Amino acid sequence: MKRATAAMRSSAVHMAVAFLGMGGWAVFANSAHPMPRPLIAGVVQGTLSALITLFLKRMIEAMSVRLPGSVGGWLPPVVAMTVSLVLLTSLHWLAGTPEIARTIAVPLSVTTVYSSFYNLALRRGASAAR
Repeated sequence: MKRATAAMRSSAVHMAVAFLGMGGWAVFANSAHPMPRPLIAGVVQGTLSALITLFLKRMIEAMSVRLPGSVGGWLPPVVAMTVSLVLLTSLHWLAGTPEIARTIAVPLSVTTVYSSFYNLALRRGASAAR
């Protein structure tokens, strides 16, 4: 049980899951286009997802404990979603990803759900510790 808890707290595990899951999704979302476009989109998305996950995880941890009341419940996930939307759209456009909307739909949804639940878990843990 302690290993599972340690893995759940590990930034490296969060990043690896994000890279593989969202990079794979990007390859699929762009599979109608000739190679290497799907692979480039996959590497770009996987890398972005890993880095965004690391940054957002740490940002949520910092914001969650510092923001009082209901603001701390909704602001970290909104910031996470907004930052992700801007980064994903911009960098996929720069990389020439053919299906930007399809490519970022799933990662953006996952970011929003992940950040919401992670923030909620942190806040519940902090309130239980008080």
